[in-house]
Amino acid sequence: SQWEYHFASMAAGSKVLSKAMARPLPAGAGRRNPPCPRLNLPADTPPMREWADFTTEDTDGGAVRIVFSGPLVVSSIGVIDRRLRAHEGAVAEVNLAQITDIDTVGAWMALRVAREHKAKITGTSDKAKRLIAALFDADATPPEPEDGESLIRRSLAFTGEFVTTTGKGTVNITGFMGSILIAVGQLIRHPSRLRGKAVIRQFELVGVTALPIIGLMCFLVGIVITQLGSEQLRQYGLDGFTVNLTGRISMRELGPLMAAIMVAGRSGSSFAAQLGTMKLTEEVDAMRTIGVSPIEALILPRMMAGVLLMPLLGFFAAMSSIIGGAFIAAVSLNTTFFGFLADVKFAVPIHDVWVCLIKAPFFGLVIALTGCFQGLQVKADSEEVGLRTTMAVVQAIFMVIVMDAFFAVFFARIGWG
Repeated sequence: SQWEYHFASMAAGSKVLSKAMARPLPAGAGRRNPPCPRLNLPADTPPMREWADFTTEDTDGGAVRIVFSGPLVVSSIGVIDRRLRAHEGAVAEVNLAQITDIDTVGAWMALRVAREHKAKITGTSDKAKRLIAALFDADATPPEPEDGESLIRRSLAFTGEFVTTTGKGTVNITGFMGSILIAVGQLIRHPSRLRGKAVIRQFELVGVTALPIIGLMCFLVGIVITQLGSEQLRQYGLDGFTVNLTGRISMRELGPLMAAIMVAGRSGSSFAAQLGTMKLTEEVDAMRTIGVSPIEALILPRMMAGVLLMPLLGFFAAMSSIIGGAFIAAVSLNTTFFGFLADVKFAVPIHDVWVCLIKAPFFGLVIALTGCFQGLQVKADSEEVGLRTTMAVVQAIFMVIVMDAFFAVFFARIGWG
C-alpha cells in the first residue's frame, strides 16, 4: 500500500545516512572556520584582548599599595575602573612599574586615584611621567588670592580688557570706514557699478514695510503728548498753545527720533543678523573669491536706503504724530480735527521742517553703518550673531540720541531753536 511504500523509503534513507556518518572525514573537513591563508597573522598574536588589572599590597601604617599591571589604556581599564571606585580604605602609593602600556585615559585614572587618596605615584616610565605631568598642569588651579589682592587684580584685568577691546574696535571701525569711502569713490567714478535692484529692495525693506508701524506708534504718541500737554497748559489758561506744543515737538524731535529708533530696531538688527549669518556661512568670503566686493553688494545698498529714506520716514512720523494730536483734540478739546491741522501751519515755523529733514539722513547713516559693521564682526558661532545684533541696536539708538543732542545745541546756536 501507499503507507508501506513511505515507511520503506524512510528506512532506506536512514540506512544511507548511518553509513555516511560512520565514514571517516578527510583532514580539515570537520572545521567550522577553515584557516584563511590571506590573513598572514604574526605568530605572537595574542588569542584575546589583554585587560589591565591591579593588586593591593599592605604597607606600614595600615594603608595599601595599589600595583597596576597590564596595558593601562582606554580599551582595557573599564573593569578595574569600577573596582577602583568601589575600593575603600587608605592608599599610600600607586605603583605603575608593571604596566606594559599607558595612554592619557590611563594616566588620568592613576592620577585620580592618587588625588582621591592623597597617595604618591611611583614606578613611572618616561611616557607615564609626561602624561601625568601634562594632566597635572591642565588640572592645576591657582590659589585663591586674598580679598584685597583679588579686587586689585580684577580691576586691573577689567581695565586692561576694556582698553584692548576699545583699541581693537577703533582699528576695526577705522578700517571699515576706509573701505566704505573707497567703495563710494569707486561708485562715483563708475556709476554703472551701482546695484539698482539691491537698492530698490532695501528701499522696500527699510522704508515701505516700516510705514505702518512707524505711523501707528507716532499716532499714539501724538495722542499722549497732546492730551498731557493740554491738561498742563489748561492750569495756566494756555489751552490755545497745545497746537504749538504738539506741532513743534513732533516736527523737531519726535518725528525723526521715533522713526530712527524704530528703524534701528527693525532694519539695524536685520542688517546685523543678515550679514552675520552670511559671514558664518562663508558667503562673504565666497563673494570676495569670485571678485564681488561685499561693500558694494551688501553695505552700500543698505547705507543708501538708510540715508535717502530716513528724511521721508521722519517727516511721515512727524505728520502721523500731528494727526494723532488733532484726533484727540477733536475728541477732548474745544476744537475740530481740521481746525487743529490748520493751526499747525501757523504754529510750526518752516525751519522746524528743515531741522527734521537735515537730522534724519545722519540718523539713517549711523543706523546702517552700525548694523553692517556689527554684522561683519561675527566670527565664532550663531550665538555671536545674536550678541552682535543686540549690540547693533543698542549702539545705533545710543548714537542717534547723542547725535540728536548735538543737533539740538547746533540749531539753537544758529538761531533755529
